[in-house]
Amino acid sequence: MTSTPDPSAVYKPLPVVLVIDDEPGVRESLAEILKYECEVLEAEDGAAGLQIAKSRRVDVVLLDVRLPGERGPAVLPRILALDDSIPVILMTAVPDVRTAVDCIKAGAYEYLVKPFDVDEILLLVRQAAQQRVLEREVCYLRAELDRTHGFDALVGRHPSMVRLYEAIAQVAQTHATVLITAESGTGKELVARAVHRQSPRRDQPFVAVNLAAIPDALLESELFGHEKGAFTGAHARKLGRFELAHGGTLFLDEVGSLRVELQAKLLRALQEREIERLGGTRTIPVDARIIAATNVDLRQRIRAREFREDLYYRLNVVPLSVPPLRERKEDIGVLADHFVRKYSREFKKDVRGISRGALPALQAYDWPGNVRELENVIERSVALASRPVIRLDDLPLDLALHDGATRGAGEAAAAALTLKEARDRFEQAYILRALERENWNQSRAARSLGVHRNTLLARLAAWGIRRDDDAEPLQGAAGAGFAG
Repeated sequence: MTSTPDPSAVYKPLPVVLVIDDEPGVRESLAEILKYECEVLEAEDGAAGLQIAKSRRVDVVLLDVRLPGERGPAVLPRILALDDSIPVILMTAVPDVRTAVDCIKAGAYEYLVKPFDVDEILLLVRQAAQQRVLEREVCYLRAELDRTHGFDALVGRHPSMVRLYEAIAQVAQTHATVLITAESGTGKELVARAVHRQSPRRDQPFVAVNLAAIPDALLESELFGHEKGAFTGAHARKLGRFELAHGGTLFLDEVGSLRVELQAKLLRALQEREIERLGGTRTIPVDARIIAATNVDLRQRIRAREFREDLYYRLNVVPLSVPPLRERKEDIGVLADHFVRKYSREFKKDVRGISRGALPALQAYDWPGNVRELENVIERSVALASRPVIRLDDLPLDLALHDGATRGAGEAAAAALTLKEARDRFEQAYILRALERENWNQSRAARSLGVHRNTLLARLAAWGIRRDDDAEPLQGAAGAGFAG
């Protein structure tokens, strides 16, 4: 008896695994192990494997280290140059720790020693294929959102950002009120604009108001408008932000700073969907989708009787949280590359990327000002750069001296660096600057520092820093290119 196919089932193609190994027995064994879960393609050397990768969709590559002609570590960057999101698993019969470390640093997904454990290879390929699927979903989601101008200014591929993109896409199709909570500089207004641009109201006005930036005496008029003669200086009728946003979206930034008297009027406007201008005698219906944002803990404000609990629940219908940059440091490379390209175009300068010495400093810093602070640093660095690559000495020195002791908004105190930590950070920054001045000639850098070359090499080894060939661009964790 044959079963009837479920019409609601979604077809999912098998992941495609490319095995590049010169031993037919190894290729046959891997094909047998993977045949029920993957489509397996085979190549006997690097050239044949690259040809397949160019002509076919490949999700995972199993690459032998000891190949005839070009060895595996040389083929690795050529595969990643075709698509840097392909997980490449290196395989070898001769374990070599240094080769393994070098390959992982060059972008390999994992390094396996033959003979293989069947369960281990299956688990590893499954994980790599799942990562590939996630990468494709992120790229598809971002492409769709960019096509409709939804997320054009949001940058990041960290899982927390992917979840945020998905939440925005879902809530945008509703009329629900949204409360965005995040530290300063994370891009709360960009998130609000993304919700608006993905919503049915995208062709209507998006009106933003920073409640903390408007003097208290003017804030009520700014929000609700006023009639002529309502107060001294009111020489003409003025429409408030609620009316200006009619049919569209009203973004209330820093809503936690709103004084208690105005909170009651805001609550009424949200509940009744109508406002009354200052000096007016009639109510005016308004239809605006409300998105509010705050960088303070509103629950704490409620406990301190500084924020109305009923207003909080009226605003917090759909909560969205934007992660601080220190919690998604994998995105720093992508963001830095994005800002380099942005300001290179704006300043009409030939600046192409971030050097190997500068990138660790950017990633070690905790960015209390979040993405806004990173953008400011890159903007200044591009403006002052005299070379095609932003180097460590183009960055503010304090970036190299900070670590997790610097915290973002909302934390009560920051732990100070110990003397040893501060000395180590300064020493690393100072040595990296010397290396960059000498174009990474270690002997000359050691002489300029007044130390033996072996001492310099020991320091670099302790920090996990090595000098690669300048001809190969350094690749960031999410695929952004960094020139050396």
